Amino acid sequence: MPHVDLILTLTLGFAAALVAGYATQRIGISPIVGYLIAGIAIGPHTPGVMADRELAEQLAEVGVILLMFGVGLQFHVEELLAVRRVAIPGALGQSAAATVLGTLVGWWLGHGWAAGIVFGLAISVASTVVLVRVLADHNQLHTRTGHIAIGWLVVEDVFTVAVLVALPAVLNGGGGAAGLVSQLGIAALKLGAVVLLTFLLGQRAIPWLLSKIAETRSRELFTLTVLVVALGIAVGSAVWFGVSMALGAFLAGMVVGRSEFSLRAATEALPMRDAFAVLFFVSVGMLFDPRQVLAVPLPFLLTAAVVMLGKPLAALLIVRRLGYPLRTGLAVAVVLGQVGEFSFILAGLGHSLGVLPAELRDAVVATALVSIAVNPLAFRTVNPIERWAQRHPRLWAWLSPRLQQDAAATDAQEEHGRERPWHAIIVGYGPVGQTVNRLLHENGIGTTIVDLNLDVVRRLREQGIAAVYGDATHADTLREAGIEQAQGLILSAAGLHSAPEIIRLARQLNPHIRILARAAYVREQGELRAAGAHAVYSGEGEVALAFTELMLRSLGATAEQIDRERERVRAELDAELPKAGISLTATSPRDSVEPIGQGER
Repeated sequence: MPHVDLILTLTLGFAAALVAGYATQRIGISPIVGYLIAGIAIGPHTPGVMADRELAEQLAEVGVILLMFGVGLQFHVEELLAVRRVAIPGALGQSAAATVLGTLVGWWLGHGWAAGIVFGLAISVASTVVLVRVLADHNQLHTRTGHIAIGWLVVEDVFTVAVLVALPAVLNGGGGAAGLVSQLGIAALKLGAVVLLTFLLGQRAIPWLLSKIAETRSRELFTLTVLVVALGIAVGSAVWFGVSMALGAFLAGMVVGRSEFSLRAATEALPMRDAFAVLFFVSVGMLFDPRQVLAVPLPFLLTAAVVMLGKPLAALLIVRRLGYPLRTGLAVAVVLGQVGEFSFILAGLGHSLGVLPAELRDAVVATALVSIAVNPLAFRTVNPIERWAQRHPRLWAWLSPRLQQDAAATDAQEEHGRERPWHAIIVGYGPVGQTVNRLLHENGIGTTIVDLNLDVVRRLREQGIAAVYGDATHADTLREAGIEQAQGLILSAAGLHSAPEIIRLARQLNPHIRILARAAYVREQGELRAAGAHAVYSGEGEVALAFTELMLRSLGATAEQIDRERERVRAELDAELPKAGISLTATSPRDSVEPIGQGER
């Protein structure tokens, strides 16, 4: 029964990925390695329970579409232009070097030039997921090194998209040179039509559609709409224009990414991408035959040498030739010394077109396993290598000419961070959020508002106030608001059911941030404090305090008496949070305020 096979494949795939991904994460290796191992474990080439490989591959197609949609969503031309002088020549130069080396390996192993070229292209591109993770773990993501590496990968991704479009035309073209030119020309026309139609119609229709859906305040409908846009454009591109679904998904992501819904799409709709991306890696692992690699290890060893030695060396030489310091060159080179998701996509396409043999495809998967596992460890050698070079004056003088000292100083300054002005993030822009925002601004504290009301966010931006449209329960939303540099987080909305999750996430992203939270009821304060809030104020407690203060003041109590009673009640609330039925009046004669009229006037 097909549906039983589908459920079994999904269950086995996710369960194996969970176990293996958790294990690799715990030992400090990327979970991608665990997903690949999970695929090997439930694949046809190892004993034990076996999932349906064909079904897994079909589900993985959805993962490829959503992966490409995510790449397009996060593609920012401005970021690329900022580092274009090193990213563009660097990425193209390194990709060319890796492709040439891979081509020579494929030819030398006896698979011909066509297989060698496809193989070289597959191992020329690094994994975005792994690179971002390694840079973030070493606090390098927002430094010069991080900007160069990200820009470098953007160029590689665009280059890979172009290869995905051109490869079928090149490999299926007949009639010699004339036929090849004709096929490429037709492919270029189709590509131009897809791009033109997607951007001309998409830039108007897609934001309008997302705006209408956002007005419903339904998270499910918004997620569904984003998925329909990604899958619809991807499938439409393939059916109507004959181009790859990956390209259509990439273009759809770019259109959504240029709208005001980019952050919300990334945080709310793309968790679905993560699930199917896991199945993609699992399906790649299911294709891998470890016996083939063990029986004939030479292809794997040569591939690993190109990826982990050839590519980093080419990157280091390019970055150094462009005048950047040794530290930057080493960091960029090491972090690019791996292969990942795009390598699998290219290798799978080459294999499906009958060009890339299984031996080379298995070599790509085996190299990915090793390079992804080793890359975080290799990145830790950057500083020791630099210190070793500094202990050899002649070598250091040759590696670090005087003209690079300013760049090196800039890198060091970025690594250690700059002193930043006070900044607070306010979640929710109701009456409380508006008042807090106004008071903070009047006292010289900058703010960023996070809200799920699109009209509010638009109005704030028109007024020149920093505002983020998105859900604060997602890390990307908080990062967009500047959580890692902020000094304070204020949850101003009452009845925010996700408040504990937001607090815990904020503490993970910035352990030193001060968090103030608002609760609707006294009973909610304990949970918010346990989550990590420094101070919590509830509507019930503050109303009771206000009533009591007003009554005492009308009866002639002094300011000292009122302050003392307020502090006593607040301390009482803190101590009694886990209990029910908190009283806001004195609990014993000894604790009561002095009788009105008998104290100081």
